[in-house]
Amino acid sequence: MTPRVIFLGGLGRSGTTLLERLLGELPGVAPLGEVVHLWERGVLAGEPCGCGRAFPDCPFWREVGERAFGGWTPALAGRVVTLRRRVDRTRRLGRAHADLPEYVEVYRTLYRAAADVAGAGSVVDSSKHASLAYCLLAGGVDPHVVQVVREPRAVAHSWAKTVERPEDGRPMTRWPPGRTAVHWTAQNLALEALARRGAQVTRVRYEDLIAAPGDTLGALADELGLPPSGLPFLRGTTAHLTSAHTASGNPMRFGVGPIELSRDDGWRLGLPRRQQSLVAALTWPLRARYGYGSAA
Repeated sequence: MTPRVIFLGGLGRSGTTLLERLLGELPGVAPLGEVVHLWERGVLAGEPCGCGRAFPDCPFWREVGERAFGGWTPALAGRVVTLRRRVDRTRRLGRAHADLPEYVEVYRTLYRAAADVAGAGSVVDSSKHASLAYCLLAGGVDPHVVQVVREPRAVAHSWAKTVERPEDGRPMTRWPPGRTAVHWTAQNLALEALARRGAQVTRVRYEDLIAAPGDTLGALADELGLPPSGLPFLRGTTAHLTSAHTASGNPMRFGVGPIELSRDDGWRLGLPRRQQSLVAALTWPLRARYGYGSAA
């Protein structure tokens, strides 16, 4: 069957992993993690699936690989990585490339196999990058893009912190606030432009999801055309999460059990005032359009 593809877009540290985990608790929805990184981190490096098993040992992904490609191989992963470097680049947005059909067909095949194995009508790809969403749209996959936005000063503060990768303990990438602000603007402008190319784009603010998870998720599910659900895994601002087969993403993808959804405003004290002002200036006026108008 051809599944509905829900593509979560936005700059990292904006709440895409949280939203994916919540969507993954809805009936008929299979969260796959950041599929764009599956090839290098899962197939080639053998990093763990969200279920805790190493990617090669995960029964779910093993069956997906068999159905889709006759099994995962270094040659396949290497080919997809090469295609990505040629086709899936921000600087190539909107430009045709001879390798685009082959690149998109790999994703189409993977999505279909994952939906079949999960018995799901929808899959969630939280790859985030607008360039991949453009590729999918141009290749005929027609994803429903969910643009996840968060106060850019909070995002800048998160990118500046040292966070260990649970897979190997190495520190995750850090960016200075100015660079984060530029990427925040570029990614969100690119995601907005997808709508002008005919894509379905729905915007969700991280702050709204944290403040009213039931209302926000319920409204999004309606917008995505997902089957009605009473959201039994949500009790107020506490989410009860089960294990998920996510191939890549931030450490939250391993969380299981009750998780309290609380807003993190540590940037107000943790991000120096000068850097707050820099990020505010670089992200204006897009920041104001998303409801983050105050410079304080």
